[in-house]
Amino acid sequence: MSSSSSSSNNGDSGAGGSGGVFEAPSPSRPRRGANDVWPEPFLESLAVQVAVDASSSAGLLAAAPALANVFRVCTTWQAVSRSDHLWQLLSRQVWARTHLMHDTWRDEFIYRHRTARNFRTRTHTYFTLQFDPSDVDEPDSLSCRCLTLSDIYLAAGFADGTVRLFLLNNRLHVRTLRPPLRDRFGRFSRAVSGIVISDSRLTFATMDGDIHVADIDGVGHTRTAYAGDIVNDGALVDFTGCARWWVGLFAGVPGRAFHIWDCNSEETTFVGGTLTDPEAVMGWHTLTELTTSLGRLRISGNETAVACTRWKIMAIDLRNQGVIIGEDEEQRRGLTVTGFDTNEEAYVRMDSRGNASVRRVNTQETVCEFRVSGAAQRRVMGCVNRLHALMCAGGVMRVWEVESGAYLYSIRERVGEVDAIVADERHVAVASSSSTAQSIIHLWDFGAL
Repeated sequence: MSSSSSSSNNGDSGAGGSGGVFEAPSPSRPRRGANDVWPEPFLESLAVQVAVDASSSAGLLAAAPALANVFRVCTTWQAVSRSDHLWQLLSRQVWARTHLMHDTWRDEFIYRHRTARNFRTRTHTYFTLQFDPSDVDEPDSLSCRCLTLSDIYLAAGFADGTVRLFLLNNRLHVRTLRPPLRDRFGRFSRAVSGIVISDSRLTFATMDGDIHVADIDGVGHTRTAYAGDIVNDGALVDFTGCARWWVGLFAGVPGRAFHIWDCNSEETTFVGGTLTDPEAVMGWHTLTELTTSLGRLRISGNETAVACTRWKIMAIDLRNQGVIIGEDEEQRRGLTVTGFDTNEEAYVRMDSRGNASVRRVNTQETVCEFRVSGAAQRRVMGCVNRLHALMCAGGVMRVWEVESGAYLYSIRERVGEVDAIVADERHVAVASSSSTAQSIIHLWDFGAL
């Protein structure tokens, strides 16, 4: 409801005299404070606007103090703070939350604020996740290749095509998913390239181009939704998705870098793109040997896919089936593929000397810059959430603000050589190598206590 229509329906706005809304109060009726005449929908809109303005100008953590000032104006304005509809709007506008995880939307907003503050102040709990390694019979089977987080689960994809699912609330391994048996085209052709978790199902893809789907609740077997054509497409080096689309980044065959599928009908809707053409030969090597990462692929914002290779970052519009909406080249020093990641609005890119920048997806405008020391000498693996960029080099994970580029701190726990990393607003997960060839999965929980 707009503020104008709300005001016109308010019985205290000034009806009952020729002077209209500006009529002076009659001596025969009690005077009311000016703040008492504002209709509740108007005050809700005002509070949302104050919070959005504060978060835009001073960061997301500034929204809560700004709201507190609004609610202190008078008792009428304070009463608006009890509207759960208001907190639903605030949770969506400030924290981009549309799914309620707590009893009320007010609780949801407060939880998101406190969790973000914990992230800012290095307040967390740390765990290593355990699973039974006895059900594998190959040396590569315990090497983790990718990680994916949802509100409820952490999924880890391994080199033998296995996906292990962990519950975040108790950190227990609850399910193991395996793809149907198929001929291999190399040592790592069955390695998991990427995982997508939705409300009711888990989708994962392997380097041979196969896409597999399983119900998260454990009913039924893993089925193959799409059978890859490795000879004509090359290796699937990364895979991601959203509510409507699956997207794959291939390397090995020129002109076929991007594949897009409708995840509801499971039909291919687009094949094309030259982003990975310079990596075509190396694409085939990824099937038989451990190589440096050739490309990363992420979903950002409203159905935009952003991919990074050593020489270029490319954003494509999924709704318009592969239309390029932005390119960002680095022909001089080259990009560190494992240092690339995106959030809803921006991406982090880093060159081979550790010069990192945060840029907006739609315009490639630079938001901030920072430097990752030691990147030229050591392998760097990074990720990003809405507020923070995390870069791990030499077993040390460091954290920066993505709004200003300010360095915040390093994580206390050391993790060794990192194979995969992922972060959302509450959790950070890392898979690192160990002397036994079994990946160690580390988990940090910044959730409000």
